[in-house]
Amino acid sequence: MIKIDEEAIFKEIKERKAVSVALNAPDGLLPKVQETALKIMKRFGIPAYVLADTTWGSCDLNSNGAKVLAADVLFNIGHTISLDTIEKNVVMIDAFDDISFEKIAEKCVNILKGKTISLITDSQHLHQIELVKKILETGGINVKIGKGKGQLNDGQVFGCEFYPASEIKEVVDANVFLGQSNFHAAGIALSTNKPTYVLDPYFNEIREVTEFANKLQRKATLAIYKASEAKTFGIIVGLKEGQLSKLTALKFKRELEKEGKEVQLFALTNITNERLQNIKGIDAFIQVACPRISIDNQFDKPLLSTPQATALLKILRNESIDGYLQIPHWL
Repeated sequence: MIKIDEEAIFKEIKERKAVSVALNAPDGLLPKVQETALKIMKRFGIPAYVLADTTWGSCDLNSNGAKVLAADVLFNIGHTISLDTIEKNVVMIDAFDDISFEKIAEKCVNILKGKTISLITDSQHLHQIELVKKILETGGINVKIGKGKGQLNDGQVFGCEFYPASEIKEVVDANVFLGQSNFHAAGIALSTNKPTYVLDPYFNEIREVTEFANKLQRKATLAIYKASEAKTFGIIVGLKEGQLSKLTALKFKRELEKEGKEVQLFALTNITNERLQNIKGIDAFIQVACPRISIDNQFDKPLLSTPQATALLKILRNESIDGYLQIPHWL
């Protein structure tokens, strides 16, 4: 069961004497957030707005939505980071899942006994990583937990940021991800080039996502080579607050123009195939908002992420692109 740190929310409301607040969270947590919002309104007698747009992480907080609503505080729930706050009126609130990993960890011992593994998880299961580590070590698995960096805690990854896994990839045989998310696990596999397993306590199964990750890489690489044949490029800046990478966009513009390419600049809040279909005269796109938009989704025309665009420039200069996704941060 998901547990939101509501006491932290109530404390912030009291201390800030807020007269209205907003809350957002990943889609799977929205029902719980609705319950929390109702408690706030009953307890404090103030409006509590649930921002129901999708939020993908600390780069996608929708603080602009909270400002439009004149909310004194925006509580972003479920994206645990090593910082307490990002903006003055944005507070990060923990949400943990108390589901047990004991049975699935014991199954893992049968598969990986004698191996050295990197143990990694997402925000909702971070509090259980030490317990699982003990179970695996008791079963004969050598467990390492990489150090956090930036916004990441030890053993934690985001969809585009993998420092704890990357820093120890040379000394482990495989990665083990605690949770249900193939999304996170595939990113770990791609960034480390190591076999990667998901310990899913919800279905009590262990899944290897290595081949799934390889398919994503093949698709991403094909898009790069298709883009290398393009004459006109559209470079897209994301309009979400944590995705406003204008300097990166302008860098790619300069470098592509050096290679004789024509470049146009665009900005979008939500980058989808349908929106790109409205833009004419462009052979290939580069977006510097979120790398997973390009890597995980299908588009009619090549849409490259930052690491893909870096690889594209290497192809245009007759350089190798080996390991272009094997970096700790895809931005």
